[in-house]
Amino acid sequence: MTTIREITVEQLAAACQGPHPPMLLDVRGRDEYAAGHVPGAINIPLDELPGRLGELHGDGPVAAICQSGRRSIHAAEQLNASGLDAVSVAGGTGAWAESGRPTLTD
Repeated sequence: MTTIREITVEQLAAACQGPHPPMLLDVRGRDEYAAGHVPGAINIPLDELPGRLGELHGDGPVAAICQSGRRSIHAAEQLNASGLDAVSVAGGTGAWAESGRPTLTD
């Protein structure tokens, strides 16, 4: 098993402000995503990811995020196996919100 790189919410926030922000992929269910997500995140639930890999593109890394960091590790494994450069956001959306950063609702 490959070790998946993890980044903190602080590292994610800094990367999102940088010249080459990562694609932020929220792999939670639609209802979870609608209840509150990191601004700029796109939602592809983890169980739909294998069939929707073609929607992910770009030259930069993909930062996978879920609620706590468990599902995002599985997503990053799938993304890396498909040839994308992916990381998992440790602590997930919960850690993002707990750090006082904004979330959006649908």
